Amino acid sequence: METTSILARDLAALGRVTEGASAESVLRGITEAIARGVPGCAGGTAELWMEGRVLLAASHSELITLTDRESDLREGPSREALTSGRPVTVTDVMRDPRWPRYAATAVRHGVRSVLILPIEVENAVVIIGLYGVRTGVHTDGEALMSLLKEQVTVALANVWEFDDVLTGAAQMQEALVGRSVIDQAKGIIMSKSGCSAEDAFDELRRVSQHHQVKVADLARLLVTEHQQKHGGATP
Repeated sequence: METTSILARDLAALGRVTEGASAESVLRGITEAIARGVPGCAGGTAELWMEGRVLLAASHSELITLTDRESDLREGPSREALTSGRPVTVTDVMRDPRWPRYAATAVRHGVRSVLILPIEVENAVVIIGLYGVRTGVHTDGEALMSLLKEQVTVALANVWEFDDVLTGAAQMQEALVGRSVIDQAKGIIMSKSGCSAEDAFDELRRVSQHHQVKVADLARLLVTEHQQKHGGATP
């Protein structure tokens, strides 16, 4: 099996993370890339197994149906690859005796040959499936697996790192907003009681502990009530 420059280009592009990128978009990109760039491949699937959960993408809806059926049967080439950690090749679905119930579904959807490649990434496994409408299409997946492993690992690592950055930014923004509303609540308490900023914060903390709520949530409630009483004025 020869990998093409189109496949290499498309897989490399998955590693360039842009806004809206996700693990799901990477999986979908993999299936589209192999369907376009691997000779004899009519369609592809990609399953991300992580912490007992699975995320599935496919180039064609029929392949989602086939993969779901394989999951229900608990047998088939993808299940075998997931369990063994080794590639699984089916040169002719109709002549392979290993999974007759899976084969019947595959043939109904026009699939005659299958190559399944398991790729280990950080704390997860990606099961990539290549499907042909002719027999004997997928006979050697070593070069393809090497290329996929490199590019898929990079793409998913970049997406997860991007998610971490966004999560960190969101948490920082939330912390800044919380600090701002706490300062406003302290101002309300100080204006009513004439106490210091430190005493106002101690009062907020005492009430929050008594009612078992976060200081920021209590402050937000106090500020909202103040604004409602004073026509939306900021303290």
